Amino acid sequence: MNAAKLVFTPLSYIGWGALKELLPEVKKYGPKKILVVTDPMLAKIGLTEKITGPLEEQGYSVTLYTEVVPEPPVEVGEKLVSFTREGGFDMVIGVGGGSALDLTKLAAVLAVHEGPVTDYLNLTGTRPVGKKGLPKILIPTTSGTGSEVTNISVLSLETTKDVVTHDNLLADAAIIDPALTLSVPPKVTAATGIDALTHAVEAYISVNASPTTDGLALQAIRLISRSLRRAVENGNDEQARIDMSNGSYIAGLAFFNAGVAGVHALAYPLGGQFHISHGESNAVLLPYVMGYIRKSCVTRMGDILNALGGNSAFLSDEEASYRCVEELKRLVSDVGIPNTLSGFDVPESALESLTQDGVKQKRILARSPLPLLEDDIRNIYQSAFDGAIIEPE
Repeated sequence: MNAAKLVFTPLSYIGWGALKELLPEVKKYGPKKILVVTDPMLAKIGLTEKITGPLEEQGYSVTLYTEVVPEPPVEVGEKLVSFTREGGFDMVIGVGGGSALDLTKLAAVLAVHEGPVTDYLNLTGTRPVGKKGLPKILIPTTSGTGSEVTNISVLSLETTKDVVTHDNLLADAAIIDPALTLSVPPKVTAATGIDALTHAVEAYISVNASPTTDGLALQAIRLISRSLRRAVENGNDEQARIDMSNGSYIAGLAFFNAGVAGVHALAYPLGGQFHISHGESNAVLLPYVMGYIRKSCVTRMGDILNALGGNSAFLSDEEASYRCVEELKRLVSDVGIPNTLSGFDVPESALESLTQDGVKQKRILARSPLPLLEDDIRNIYQSAFDGAIIEPE
């Protein structure tokens, strides 16, 4: 086994009430003008005041930027980067779900670079990310994306997605306070929760997995599987929210270092073409991708089954791997997410275009324990449309 390179966000605070660490962290950098990036709903319900209020009381000049949308297209990123460059800010704080945090990382780094965002995209960009950028603090308000601990900013293109990725995008500090997730509605709790679960599952079966990421991934699966249903059913269940925050954070560390694979690769075109949320795109594909690649990671799927709360002790590896796929499908269904592409009104006629966009995600597909070629991707989309788990012939 090759040596594993492991990268972690420089500093993280996690736990109930962790938001109290914000002011001491800000003070370290002595900023004069702070940009707070969030989505309009969080501003509307007053949650962002928990961040901006204490900062303003300490005399900081704070600008609240709320032009964040789910699955942000490149144009939204371009607008925020221009706003940050022109505003003379010397710190950026991101508050919200993955879209707000991804845009925060993008703005903080590209504010000190030249040229459009498209110049820095992974698939088509030509410019390197050479400078660290402005100090950035990331504060998630959902339990799912892991964006607070990754070096990636995801942007939507016309029919798929692309990323800007570099270690300079890592947060200077991440503050994960489960209390901030109490207001997340059930549908978003479900989608982001399955997103986090998918991070952990794919990290565990990734070809880049290591003993360190294995431990993180399995613990994340344990935490999420025992708490997600409860968090969806009762958003005020504090222990469930604590478990979900910890599970999401740990899953983020796992997948950032081991990588995700086929589920995410095929989810990107779903989000790009049909604007299905990233969490729901992962959720609807998770059992079908895992069922398709099952034979390539049979033993590990038994481990996942146990982490999900199952028991492989009296099962063969084959039986345990089948049971794992069933448990994943059941969990997705239990939290109210459709189990088929047709459940999201994706027509069968779109499967070919999804396939062609899925093939392009070579960076992510390379981590799958079973190489997924064009026919494999086509088969998986078809199985997700039909609702029937299949395996390669």
